Amino acid sequence: MEKINYQKKLEAILNGLGAERPSLLLHSCCGPCSSYVLEYLSRYFAVTVFYYNPNIDPKAEYDHRLEEQKRLIALLPAPIKIGLLEGSYEPDVFTQAVRSLERTGEGGERCRRCYEFRLRRTAETAKHRNFDYFTTTLSVSPYKNAVWINEIGLELEQEFGIKFLPSDFKKRGGYQRSIELSKQYDLYRQHYCGCVYSRREAESREKRRDADVK
Repeated sequence: MEKINYQKKLEAILNGLGAERPSLLLHSCCGPCSSYVLEYLSRYFAVTVFYYNPNIDPKAEYDHRLEEQKRLIALLPAPIKIGLLEGSYEPDVFTQAVRSLERTGEGGERCRRCYEFRLRRTAETAKHRNFDYFTTTLSVSPYKNAVWINEIGLELEQEFGIKFLPSDFKKRGGYQRSIELSKQYDLYRQHYCGCVYSRREAESREKRRDADVK
């Protein structure tokens, strides 16, 4: 099967946009991941960030990341003011979505299910609020499966009849730029993806590293 270059697909769409900026609902997992994506896409779209991450555990961590998201939006220069839409914090929805997949490990089917339910809520919200496009910051991370993210987004485009913006934001130095912007704005960079399972896995890796050092 031929490998799809989602960054080139994105660039083709951007090159085809007219002078008027379409509206974009951008799902964001956190401030650091959104930093480069907002810098990039705000040149072409009227962007509203959709912070919908009921997978994040505990609630204090969720709140911390949300406050960092708000702070970044307030600080980041953009041609048009970036909006923010807060989703509901409903961890039971995440727990139900990944039921029976808790032990599949980070990067496995549990994560795919997590991408799907957050993107589904983004597509539903974009449709309800009459946005022109929807997408997510998730593909900026080298630890996220960009193929899965885009496959899910394109399936939801067909289901909801709203355009999905394909992406592989880590390309063209996107991930490196997100690190630079995180340092520039002194953003909090978390040490685990977000859910209780990834937190436990990160803690386990840290313990193994400490044991190796000793």
